[in-house]
Amino acid sequence: MNDTLLTSVVALAIAVGLAGIVVPVLPGSVLVLGAILVWAVAVGTTSAWAVFSLAAVFLVVGTVVKYAVPGRRLKADGVPNSTLLLGGVVGIVGFFVIPVIGLFVGFVLGIYVAERGRVGGARAWPSTKHALKAVGLSILIELVAGMLAALTWAVGAFVA
Repeated sequence: MNDTLLTSVVALAIAVGLAGIVVPVLPGSVLVLGAILVWAVAVGTTSAWAVFSLAAVFLVVGTVVKYAVPGRRLKADGVPNSTLLLGGVVGIVGFFVIPVIGLFVGFVLGIYVAERGRVGGARAWPSTKHALKAVGLSILIELVAGMLAALTWAVGAFVA
């Protein structure tokens, strides 16, 4: 595979991975890291492996932070993990019932139902909003990590 084709395919895979972070249909961070790994293997230089390593660090740290920070905020807001679990399960069901947007609709519905059962109707929506803000923060953290990994690859691919 020539360099231009390799670079184009890797750039496309990274772009799809970043989109997969925002619209969680694909494992975005895994796709970004996999694309950079393919590039590093194909290029095979020490600097290519250094680029891969730095991108991997960004993505691993991003993954840890994306669970730690929102989880801490949810605990502070009093939203239990069982609520998020139910939201996730209903979100997965929703994904198959209403393609693409069903994941979001099901997630919100699952959290609302869990919180309505736990705290009652009047306090269910504020708890749901806390959970949605935490999920948004989680997506933002993963997106920043993915963008840093993509930027690392771009600098490594085009400068080195």
